Amino acid sequence: MERTLSSLLQIQPPTYGNLVTILSIDGGGIRGIIPATILAFLEAQLQELDGEDARLADYFDVIAGTSTGGIVTAMLTAPNDNQRPLFAAKDIKPFYLEHCPKIFPQHSGLWGSVGKLLRSLGGPKYNGKYLQEVVREKVGETRLHETLTNIVIPTFDIKTLQPIIFSSYQIKRSPCLDARLSDICISTSAAPTYLPAYHFNNKDSEGNMHQFNLIDGDEREFGKT
Repeated sequence: MERTLSSLLQIQPPTYGNLVTILSIDGGGIRGIIPATILAFLEAQLQELDGEDARLADYFDVIAGTSTGGIVTAMLTAPNDNQRPLFAAKDIKPFYLEHCPKIFPQHSGLWGSVGKLLRSLGGPKYNGKYLQEVVREKVGETRLHETLTNIVIPTFDIKTLQPIIFSSYQIKRSPCLDARLSDICISTSAAPTYLPAYHFNNKDSEGNMHQFNLIDGDEREFGKT
């Protein structure tokens, strides 16, 4: 028997117990279409059991992702106005198909190849502006503490030369990590040579300002275009 939306809202993953469920999503730039396809299939199977309102965030204690996987993580866990996931898994593949050609624009012909070479010598191949606009439009002002289940998204700070991991588990001890999901997504997808590093400031709950200078948490995985 299918469960209603109200009963789905009562589903709580076993946060305290012997079983911890984790969904880990790999990076890979435009290759995010691959995990998007798998996640859509998984969610469809869960919907056959629990009804069409079932979402992946209902079933996992933690959803983690780096690079493009971090963007998918945010899409699956950011809340809409009804405190349900902003995106269904089936919406992620169309998102990539629509926006990736504009995030990674390709210029054909001799001049396109020359321009690409010159850009690679002078800095990142792509300016990242379109990606930033899309991410800010989709997840808005939502912050890390507002996600519908725990998330973990790694980045790397090029100024301190230290990994910075945006984790639902860390924000109580490190309030400065309670950043906007849009800033976190742009940071984790900032793969060197492909997209520029991302700089932003975040004010913690005590009013202290913290500066971040971030790139992809695993630069080997992003921007394979």
